[in-house]
Amino acid sequence: MAIATGIVGAAGFAGIELTRLALRHPDLELSVVTSNELAGTPVSAEYPGFLGATDLVFASHDDPALDECDLVFLAVPHTAALAMAPRFVERGAVVVDLSADFRLKDPGVYERWYATPHTQTDLLARAAFGLPELFGDDLARAAEDRRAGCGALVGCAGCYPTATSLAAAPAVRAGIVAKGAPVVVDAISGVTGAGKKATSRTHFCFADENLEAYGVATHRHTPEIEQILGLEGRLVFTPHLAPLNRGLLSTVNLPLAPDAPADAAEVVELYRSFYDDAPFVRVLDAGFMPKTSSVVGTNYAHVGVAVNEPARMLVAVCAIDNLAKGAAGQAVQCANRVWGLPEARGLEPIAVPV
Repeated sequence: MAIATGIVGAAGFAGIELTRLALRHPDLELSVVTSNELAGTPVSAEYPGFLGATDLVFASHDDPALDECDLVFLAVPHTAALAMAPRFVERGAVVVDLSADFRLKDPGVYERWYATPHTQTDLLARAAFGLPELFGDDLARAAEDRRAGCGALVGCAGCYPTATSLAAAPAVRAGIVAKGAPVVVDAISGVTGAGKKATSRTHFCFADENLEAYGVATHRHTPEIEQILGLEGRLVFTPHLAPLNRGLLSTVNLPLAPDAPADAAEVVELYRSFYDDAPFVRVLDAGFMPKTSSVVGTNYAHVGVAVNEPARMLVAVCAIDNLAKGAAGQAVQCANRVWGLPEARGLEPIAVPV
């Protein structure tokens, strides 16, 4: 039986990518897509690439058709999900939230970084963290809730935290990173990561032919990465904007423990063993580094590692598509896990080659 599905906030970049994936998914029946700004507008009028693929028309966020959906994706700005998620979960739906509202497990940390109180702390405590490769137990618990007829909530990891954590987690969890040492992350994202509404930073005339660091020492994804990796107070995270539509590359510099292996091939084998059951992570051979162009349009993460022996530093690099594994694709991957479907169901297996 097809899963009745709705997408709230479908007109944004992550939301429209979700729409594309949901329409192609063999088990999802996409029945409602919302945008207050575009209510009454056909999806194909705003995004002509959907001509002939769907007759869906954007509805408003309060459309009652959402109450008939068993699966609801929330592709809305931060703080909006706090008001929207409870009603769907309470009636037994599965909610997959792409915003930051249910990622940070400490409400005080959320309030400090997002400048607003967390008003759904009970639901926050129940929420599964949506990074399947590292938090499979969370998704298994959400799947049990769904099978029991209860509502379930998944707070998907952000784009920078996803790439950074997939690059660093095997080394951190294996204990080969020097205890107490800072971990330095330089990450680069395409412009779609900033959302659909143009700003003085993302307007074409300013973003084209330009590279820029932003949110230096203040970016909101910092506490999320620290939470995932257990690096509280040790993370130096600097994001950059690049003139790309899609793509995200995170380079993580990890000081090695005194007894850690210094051979890159040995570290590659450690990483491959760690991701042995992860269908969307590809660990490259020693001597090769990932490229964003290799993952565009897919839910894959490519990871490469190198060892700087004189500095005793492991350099781990991860490339993802910020709209796919960093947002919409990961949301579908999480929904598949909660529904007990094959993890790769409905997700593109081959990147756009050129």
